[in-house]
Amino acid sequence: MKNFVDFFHQVGKLKDLPRRGWVLIGAKDPASVSDHSFRMAVMAWILAEKKRKINLEKVIKMALVHDLCELYAGDITPYDYGHLPKNKEDWPDAFDKWPRFSKSKKIKNFLKKQKKEKESLVKITSKMPDGVKKEIMNLWQEYDRGLTKEANFVRQINRLETLLQAFEYGKESQSRPFNSWWIGSEEQIDDPALIKCMLEIAENFYCHEKKK
Repeated sequence: MKNFVDFFHQVGKLKDLPRRGWVLIGAKDPASVSDHSFRMAVMAWILAEKKRKINLEKVIKMALVHDLCELYAGDITPYDYGHLPKNKEDWPDAFDKWPRFSKSKKIKNFLKKQKKEKESLVKITSKMPDGVKKEIMNLWQEYDRGLTKEANFVRQINRLETLLQAFEYGKESQSRPFNSWWIGSEEQIDDPALIKCMLEIAENFYCHEKKK
């Protein structure tokens, strides 16, 4: 039981780890990794419950574990790969554009991030029973590669929750969200139910305006 308690203690530290994207844009009281994962799991449960031929239990578990690795690997955003100007005054213009990379650069970024996150997950689960350790690693790898219908769905939920948070911050600060939040979501979300939810978020939080 000591090893379980140690694991739960480590997971609890994610409550104090702010999401880097929100830190970069200067959000007041930025949401933590735990905040994000919890709401993601709720969204995944509700929005996947009526979908046919999808493993709901796997979807929920995947949402809960997908960012455990950030405890030691950190929360890495696309802007951390050379898209931030040196002058912070120019950051808002950068955040208004969705980062673009060449195919080779995308692969390089992905492999670097994957290696760092896998090492972090191995560290977090090192004292857990083999069965639990294996399940967590398999769920994370499945999500990271996005090769199954469950993984693809949860990856889209990840984007949807982030979009909702962006619009919430925009409402709190009485300013429009950066266009990149919408562009990235529009490019990554193709599930009909999630597209409908995405449009509803914009309808409720940003006066019907959805700009690229």
